[in-house]
Amino acid sequence: MARRSWWAGSVRVVVAPDPVDARLLAMIAEMGRAAVHEVAARLGMDPREAATRLITLSGSGLPLLVGVECDPNGIRKALANSVAWGSYTGPAQGTASGPYPPPGSVRGTPSGPYPPHPGPQGPPSQPFPAQPQSGPVPVPEPMSTWGPPQSAGWARGDQQPAPRSRTGKIGSTLETEGLEGARFTIQLVEVVDPADFLFTAAGYKLADGERAVVVHTELANIGTVPFNALPDMYLVLMTNTGETVSKAPVSLSSRPPHKIGVQPGETAGGHTVYVLPENVTVTSVRWSSRPETDLNTLVWTVDD
Repeated sequence: MARRSWWAGSVRVVVAPDPVDARLLAMIAEMGRAAVHEVAARLGMDPREAATRLITLSGSGLPLLVGVECDPNGIRKALANSVAWGSYTGPAQGTASGPYPPPGSVRGTPSGPYPPHPGPQGPPSQPFPAQPQSGPVPVPEPMSTWGPPQSAGWARGDQQPAPRSRTGKIGSTLETEGLEGARFTIQLVEVVDPADFLFTAAGYKLADGERAVVVHTELANIGTVPFNALPDMYLVLMTNTGETVSKAPVSLSSRPPHKIGVQPGETAGGHTVYVLPENVTVTSVRWSSRPETDLNTLVWTVDD
């Protein structure tokens, strides 16, 4: 993200030659005001990368303000509730940009300026009196959980839904759920590897030792909740070296990309482009609703 700047009279002129920065600025100029994740979704970018670039651009002298908005009461409750932080693993790794605690250091009840969340008021509960038993006391089966507490996936062990397959091969259709309760299926229709001819035909150039791969997927919304994200936001390639390859910020006219949003009952398809080294083998394609994997992550294996 190299930049140059100079002064023209009393106005500082900033030039951003980075094409990704230029796309970000063009989208911001079009939208005027939007959340970072919305801008990232429209451009098919990782929200963390979009936020980093926007903060850097804001500090370069452009008339751009990058802010944050929250529910203050909800944040205070989350800070005061040690259970809510039990599954928190700390912020993303990287160089901190402020006086924040190191990753993984936020555990238990915080020591910040927020008062602890009050518990239920009233007299202490009394134990139930022992009931006479005429025979051996049955031992209840242990209760297990499925999904995070308070979510739609929370259930007793005897109420768990029938497990669905989260893995398949090219051509397989797998069912999963989104972050907002949307239910949908995703089919891995095709993997074009290599796809250099499609890449160069669209006017792009590959560096020496690189190749292009194009993945075609289709998402069908089978629930009643709209799917409001970009279907291939976190669709990545898994390689034989154990690394993941994220989507390239390009689109091909001959292979249209995904669009944001799929309404209930609709099916939408799109193509995702990747650029990776020639000597790396793609072993599988992985879809997730967030940057990290979870119970709803789907994986398709790719045969050699």
